[in-house]
Amino acid sequence: MILTPDLSDWIRSTLGASSIESAQIVQSLWSGYGQIVRVQLRGCRHSSVIVKEISPPDQSSEHEHPRGWNTSLSHRRKLRSYEVEQAFYATFADRCDEHCRVARCLATASDASKQVLILEDLDASGFPIRHRWLNPHQVKQGLAWLASFHAVFLHEADQATSSIAKGLWPVGTYWHLDTRPDELDAMPHGDLKRAASEIDERLRNARYQTLVHGDAKVANMCFRHEPNLAPAMVDFQYVGRGCGMKDVAYFFSSCISEDECERHEDEYLDAYFQSLRQAMTRREGSSVHLTSLEAEWRRLYPIAWADFVRFLEGWCPGHAKLTGHTQKMVQLALQKL
Repeated sequence: MILTPDLSDWIRSTLGASSIESAQIVQSLWSGYGQIVRVQLRGCRHSSVIVKEISPPDQSSEHEHPRGWNTSLSHRRKLRSYEVEQAFYATFADRCDEHCRVARCLATASDASKQVLILEDLDASGFPIRHRWLNPHQVKQGLAWLASFHAVFLHEADQATSSIAKGLWPVGTYWHLDTRPDELDAMPHGDLKRAASEIDERLRNARYQTLVHGDAKVANMCFRHEPNLAPAMVDFQYVGRGCGMKDVAYFFSSCISEDECERHEDEYLDAYFQSLRQAMTRREGSSVHLTSLEAEWRRLYPIAWADFVRFLEGWCPGHAKLTGHTQKMVQLALQKL
């Protein structure tokens, strides 16, 4: 799949370009739902852009899911995730500053068969580096991005929430329990499965809520060449309300080893909360009590881990992220219930 003539014409006319010089596939979307393309342009202010084209497969046709979860529920969840991403860029992305940088959305279009986003090319804007694993300094940079993002949308749960997450997931993260009944059914019977609903409720009922990225893995983080400058983040399909610890635990699972997590977890959590305090200091008029928030979210940290582990045990038993450390977090969570 590459750009059709109609799509090429729309991109060119929308951005005021005289021509499209080239189009290169960056990656295919999960489970065959489309493509991400880097488009080089001539004759307009954007020398290159990223085009995210969502063209879902016909449900009557054969398509492969990497883990075998080809269900109508899975299909609906993915379609909803792309609607959420468009809503995020339309309504919320402009509130993110240089401390939690996101790509600017330049245009969107949709019809019955596809949805298209034209996004700023973060590589061209100075964020060209991707990592698989992070050193301690880079981990803290990633945590600073998360803390800054969480600070932008931080609120108490009893506040009116109609505008805080309008158009987004009511509960963020791609593994949220209500969206994963098949994976819950597939879990082995045990204490974690029995506690799944209570774990979800504890996180839902946290006094302090924010918007969580929902897929805050290192692969979605774009770094600069300058080591002391903040990174940027992409992929906002699963953003929604939640406790910030859900992003933090998942981020750790994506970028540091089990041993690193064991040895430096406390240091990294301290760094996150320090960054959160700094981010809140930059924001005027916040009434959130940060000492109270930190105490609550530290209590919820192992519970956030357990929530993610619950998903993994049903989705992919034996996954590399199911480690001795994750089981330790599960046991701590169960003790707190």
